[in-house]
Amino acid sequence: MIKLSLPTALLLCLPAVSALQPFSVSVFSATPAPPKGFTALFNNKNLDGWWGASTENPAVYMAMPADEFQKKRDASLADIRKHWTVENGELVNDGHGLFLTTDKYYGDFELLLEYKTVPLADSGVYLRGCPQVQIWDYTDTAKFKHGANKGSGGLWNNSPGAPGKDPLVLADKPFGEWNTLRIVMVGTRVWVWLNGKQTVDGAVLENYYNRKIPVPARGPIQLQTHGKEIRWRNIYIKEIPTPPSAEIPNPEIPNPKKIPNPK
Repeated sequence: MIKLSLPTALLLCLPAVSALQPFSVSVFSATPAPPKGFTALFNNKNLDGWWGASTENPAVYMAMPADEFQKKRDASLADIRKHWTVENGELVNDGHGLFLTTDKYYGDFELLLEYKTVPLADSGVYLRGCPQVQIWDYTDTAKFKHGANKGSGGLWNNSPGAPGKDPLVLADKPFGEWNTLRIVMVGTRVWVWLNGKQTVDGAVLENYYNRKIPVPARGPIQLQTHGKEIRWRNIYIKEIPTPPSAEIPNPEIPNPKKIPNPK
């Protein structure tokens, strides 16, 4: 049993979302049991609600005419079915193929998930279709030059030296154990906790596809993978209402100075 509690400080930042409760999940459930206020992105049974995309600018396919996008989506499903399966309530990827991509687009959100991987695996979570909260093998000496020894949970595709590119701490669990990720994205800023330890503190996620402009205001969540098997489970999201104007403060949006480390 994994339990993540959100302290009182965060609840004070979200007065209209008093429903935020401790995140508690069982090892396996035939039916998703998201924390109050969250929605399950994975139904524990099949790949409904997902399609396949690669590392590609989401602004391009989000701007496609509906019929053109539908053809692109439908064409991806054969690849997804080849490389993604469901086993005992877990999403399993063989290390190949397109990335699992949500049908729905998200703006500001809080995302909870668990993953388990193997040596030499390389993966990540794309936010609004942009890379990425990095997941990789922190013992792979061949990738130490790229920062693998610093661990997962950073915004690895940010520019060298940019805030958030390297995780604040090494928080990965040993291979064979489940890791928990909590990601909060508000505007262009991201906060990340890996196994209860904060790895990113309000850093701007750069737009990998055009660093001169911000990431899209909305886009899909993508589960990226290449090289080796990775498993995912208990994938839950809660949308954070975006104010109609940047000039109007929204009490439901977390204060960057007050987002605590869940215990």
